[in-house]
Amino acid sequence: MSVMHKVFANLYQDSVSLMQISAHISKLPGIEQASVVMGTETNLVQLRDAGLDNGCKAGPNDLIIAVRGEETACKDALEIAHQRLNSKPMEGGSEGPLTPPLVSLEMAAELQPDINLALISVPGDYAAAEAIKALNLGMNVMLFSDNVSLEQEKQIKLLAQRNNLLVMGPDCGTAIINGLPLGFANVVKAGSIGIVGASGTGLQEVTCRIDQLGDGISQALGTGGHDLHEEIGGISMLHGLQALAVDPVTQVIVLISKPPARPVAERILEQAQACGKPVVVNFLGATPEDITRPGITAASTLADAAGIAVALAEGTAVPASVTLIPAQDIQMLQRACDQLPASRHAIRGVFAGGTFCYESQLLCQQQGFSAASNTPVKGNTRLTDIWHSHGHTLIDMGDDDFTRGRPHPMIDPTLRNQRIEAELKDADTAVVLFDLVLGYGAADEPATDLLAILGQHHSSGGPLLIAHVCGTQADPQQRSRQITALQQAGVLVAGCNAQAALWAIQVARIQAEKNGETV
Repeated sequence: MSVMHKVFANLYQDSVSLMQISAHISKLPGIEQASVVMGTETNLVQLRDAGLDNGCKAGPNDLIIAVRGEETACKDALEIAHQRLNSKPMEGGSEGPLTPPLVSLEMAAELQPDINLALISVPGDYAAAEAIKALNLGMNVMLFSDNVSLEQEKQIKLLAQRNNLLVMGPDCGTAIINGLPLGFANVVKAGSIGIVGASGTGLQEVTCRIDQLGDGISQALGTGGHDLHEEIGGISMLHGLQALAVDPVTQVIVLISKPPARPVAERILEQAQACGKPVVVNFLGATPEDITRPGITAASTLADAAGIAVALAEGTAVPASVTLIPAQDIQMLQRACDQLPASRHAIRGVFAGGTFCYESQLLCQQQGFSAASNTPVKGNTRLTDIWHSHGHTLIDMGDDDFTRGRPHPMIDPTLRNQRIEAELKDADTAVVLFDLVLGYGAADEPATDLLAILGQHHSSGGPLLIAHVCGTQADPQQRSRQITALQQAGVLVAGCNAQAALWAIQVARIQAEKNGETV
């Protein structure tokens, strides 16, 4: 087994592009592991921990390709990665002068003075400085970069507040601005519903569900996961809420977040109540009584938030909550469990979307099933060994625990698929619950490699498979095509994340009853 690397001095690529190249060469025959990263101190440590550094010396502005595998395969992988790095078309055309490459925000502002949004995806150590530069140039900011301290985030957002600008992030992975998807976003119809979300996959779930229900999105603004922390104070959510309140296209507003600090929640709800438009709020885990007030409707799930928003926009009756399982679904699950041995009792959730894992844990708790997790909600147990499940276990495969030196599972689902395979082999597993996230930036065919695993291990008496596909028909991966492929492999596909979790809970309840237990 060989370890090889190649360093390109002063060559910058954004993190999504690097993860996509990593994912591509990782799948080449003879390659055991691959990583394409910038040479920051953190990345060098991660390469060393993964056994990929091979004495690599690089600076933060240098790009590193590192691979481990068969010698010939490693040489080929380095060359293929090099080609992909240089495959971008040249600026300009065959006629007329070439446009010089933009190497700074200042140059971009000088060449195109009407630019008002900068998408920043650089290593976290440098992200705050770039965001401040953009704000000082009069640009709103989408800060895709992570690993920005709360102190720096507050500094950035206070500067934006003084300049009446919006900062989406840090760690903002999703937005739709004037119909343009940014980061990991989906292709959705235009409409009159505006969203501000402190959760990337939560934002994707609600925008996709609205599209599936036949309505559309005016704007979808991310805030980053720490915006509603007490130290930050919800600066970005408050700014986004105000922007949607004065936007003539937006008729209904949706707010999404994990539970905010109490004073921050009150500030946001006060502004929402005074904005003059109907507002739907899904603070995951909050009780409706803490949220509902004149002009504000509480939603208990992400899917409910979308359903309520569409009803308000169209002037129709609010639909029943997805938490109410129809009798035919219970009967379908009962039949599916007929061949399941009573010894199989555990729910095993394997998620690419962190918010999907969070929402599923909350629903399990509410139904009397406490689950261990690497990202536990309040009251759940932290998994001591993240590589091995015990009892009911819900895993966020997109957490840093699993993505250090590796692409996110939305880009490269290899590690996620391996975890699903491990859960299928576990004699305790009654049901494997998982998600597929579609859209820009996600894997081209997320179901393909997984289907081979499911075909090998899913049989009579084996665990049930329940999935949820977050996406739309207009996404590059086409939602219906992914659903059909999963169903043909014996997977039960739910309409949303909450429904999938509730189906899994129902399976666990049926299995418990076989053993004379009541939950």
